[in-house]
Amino acid sequence: MKKLLLASAAGALIAGSAGAEDIKLGISLGFTGPLESMAPDMANGAELAMKEVTESGLLLDGSTVTAVQGDSTCADAAAAVATVERLISAEGVKGIIGGMCSGETIASLENVAKPNGIVMISPSATSPALSDIEDNGLFFRTSPSDARQGQVMADIIMSRGIDTVAVTYTNNDYGKGLADSFQAAFEAAGGTVTVNAAHDDGKADYSAEVAALASAGGDALVVAGYVDQGGSGVVRASLDTGAFDTFVFPDGMVGNQLVENFGSEIDGSFGQNPAAEGEGRDTYLKLAEEAGFDGSGAFSAEAYDAAALIMLSMAAAGSSDPAEYKEKVMDIANEPGEEIMPGELVKALEIINGGGDVDYVGATSVDFVGGGESAGIYREVAFTDGKMEIVGYR
Repeated sequence: MKKLLLASAAGALIAGSAGAEDIKLGISLGFTGPLESMAPDMANGAELAMKEVTESGLLLDGSTVTAVQGDSTCADAAAAVATVERLISAEGVKGIIGGMCSGETIASLENVAKPNGIVMISPSATSPALSDIEDNGLFFRTSPSDARQGQVMADIIMSRGIDTVAVTYTNNDYGKGLADSFQAAFEAAGGTVTVNAAHDDGKADYSAEVAALASAGGDALVVAGYVDQGGSGVVRASLDTGAFDTFVFPDGMVGNQLVENFGSEIDGSFGQNPAAEGEGRDTYLKLAEEAGFDGSGAFSAEAYDAAALIMLSMAAAGSSDPAEYKEKVMDIANEPGEEIMPGELVKALEIINGGGDVDYVGATSVDFVGGGESAGIYREVAFTDGKMEIVGYR
């Protein structure tokens, strides 16, 4: 009888693991290019969530989750499309954390992910064009649209008593979308935009662009660019020529690299980027520190949340098939259900496996609105004595 019981138990274990998979998730970020300094901590965030779920043994009969990285370059749409094609066709990923920049995200979604039915959750693509893109229910983002960032930036500038600015933006979907959104909000509030001009990335000298900006005038220069590319080039040329000494930095510029590039030279400048406050963010920062990376890096927390949402949606659907789990993403991200913070993915899986509901709050206070995007909270920052300081949240 004892042997029979042991045999039955062994059979049950075999049956319980029969559905286990090695699920691959793609991470398509700009490991080279205009935001390359941000990509490593974003990837670390996504992989931290995958590790947490894999070690729990609670996803889909003990399935493991493996990250497969791909370099989108952030700026080259053709390279991003090729990367996502490889992740889907050659690697067989069941979902993608990415893209990183808006233009390459749009290209990857329309040319590869949508035709192949693969879910993409971007931590950082913020163009308003993504809000109403035809995505077959496959695209989501944990960062808010720049339609909201434009309004927040206008509010911050006006609150500092500045009512005249020049604007330069990187010449792509992200830059133009943000610049136009900001100008509309700023002028509606009574401000004046003296010039709204594009700059190209990859140039060695931005003195001509800065001369045109300076001739238009303005009490500050809004730099809607990339910290590892033309945005920093414009700032350097402005400082060297004395054209501007006060800068406004949106999300593509806000990061530790900005401080490393300019130190106290940009004292008195300010800006904003998506970042929540409270228990979720504090917990994530501790988890990241324990894992050996900087969780305060731009969009790192958003990447953790993107990966977590994919995996919890798989659990809720009982399947790693994107056609199945895409229908669960909005449910996982929003009420009703028990609130889930970073580091509580095991708890979430236990609730889901038991037939209960979860409301994933995560590291960035996730709350999805129409179009599958985050409602968004922004961190206001200021630069003082060569350091970046948090002023508050909006």
